[in-house]
Amino acid sequence: MLRSDYPEQRTHDMDELVCLSQQGDRSAFRQLYQQYCGRVYAICLRLLADRNKAEDACQEVFVKVWQQLSLFRGDSLFSTWLHSIATRTAIDLWRQDKLLRLATEDMPELAGAELGQSRELEQLILRLPHQARAVFVLFALEGYQHQEIAQLLGIAEGSSKSQYHRARQLLREWLDEN
Repeated sequence: MLRSDYPEQRTHDMDELVCLSQQGDRSAFRQLYQQYCGRVYAICLRLLADRNKAEDACQEVFVKVWQQLSLFRGDSLFSTWLHSIATRTAIDLWRQDKLLRLATEDMPELAGAELGQSRELEQLILRLPHQARAVFVLFALEGYQHQEIAQLLGIAEGSSKSQYHRARQLLREWLDEN
């Protein structure tokens, strides 16, 4: 699913929740959290491949959103702004833990319909080496371009392209085995 594919409820209710949250209304913010926590968690899980770390990252995202809510001006959709914070937060945590080990025996159950991928493919994505997985998720599933990925991950654009190619090659091999 591309960044722009998230259905935004651009109603007066959503705008009002954002406005009330910006004024410090915790009840309105709780409603925003409930609306978007699943999507934020999915982004974090795909990048970090660890249920506990994804939960921690998701919580950190919403702490940052609460703290930075006054910076949201409405120039873009709230979901776009939130998605950007979620992606940067997960990537920051991913960078801090480059020795991330995949817990293959404890694969997380993923919300299949929302993520738009089969459980088998999700499990294979989680098996990818950490940098190849991050590039694959950002490019193929989240809709980022290689130049953006390179900046986010602190790598060369060519490295992003080669990691994406590597991820696709591994996934094809693993799918052929099954």
